[in-house]
Amino acid sequence: MKSLFINPVLNKEIKLRFRSFKGFLGLFFYLVALGIIGMGFIIVNTVVSSSSVFSPEQSRMMFMVLSFVQLALILFMTPGLTAGVISGERERQTLNILLTTPQSSTSIILSKLLSSISYLLLMMLSSMPIYSIVFLFGGVSPSLLVSTFSLYFLTMFTIGSLGVLFSTLIRKTIISSIVTYGLTLFLTAGTAFLIIIVGDLFFYQNSSSVFPYILAMVNPFIILMSTYEPYMIDEIQRTSGIDFSLVASFVITYFVISALALWVSIIKLRPRMKAKKGTVSNE
Repeated sequence: MKSLFINPVLNKEIKLRFRSFKGFLGLFFYLVALGIIGMGFIIVNTVVSSSSVFSPEQSRMMFMVLSFVQLALILFMTPGLTAGVISGERERQTLNILLTTPQSSTSIILSKLLSSISYLLLMMLSSMPIYSIVFLFGGVSPSLLVSTFSLYFLTMFTIGSLGVLFSTLIRKTIISSIVTYGLTLFLTAGTAFLIIIVGDLFFYQNSSSVFPYILAMVNPFIILMSTYEPYMIDEIQRTSGIDFSLVASFVITYFVISALALWVSIIKLRPRMKAKKGTVSNE
């Protein structure tokens, strides 16, 4: 078990990612973007509106804005960091060399995923001082911050697992990136659009349906919004007739997706080598 998380592949990937100037440059602009949004929100609500008081309600709204912006950035960056981890090795013709090392397929896949996720985790942790501004004005509890960052981690882990999966199955990095971005877009904007259509359809027919619940339990933006406005979950569960927690369904679904994606990636990493080994043994 220790070799899965402490191995030469993971050490190499982390060193290459964190020693490059581009990595720190990306982190710098990431924090600058969040800082501009946070400070701009405060300026608009105080200086521009001629109000000298920044109320807890405004602080809570600022926290929500920052949370949605950061979730959007995570969803935008995760496919780009993970969709080429295996296909990139294949295009550089270094995958066969990597497969001849003593590292198992499980170790290689998890190392590639964790090295990419670690960069996003660094971005999340580095944004904590910006979020601390919110606690100066109140309106947000520490438990809400913990639940928000837990949602971030689960989302990036699942999307990252899908990126590794498509990078393993598809030979070209650009195609695997497009497929990962497309699936990410469907899980967010696509499911939200379908929820509106299906919800209006069954509303006018004065009937209930489980489709809004199924679509909502894979949309991280809806789950994030429901942590601030719980009435959204109550309305979706009421119209669908399902009493099971929507947040729990989201967590279970994303854990299952991550496990299946990683399992398929591990199996498909060396399919030809296993086939040849079976052929030799039969002979």
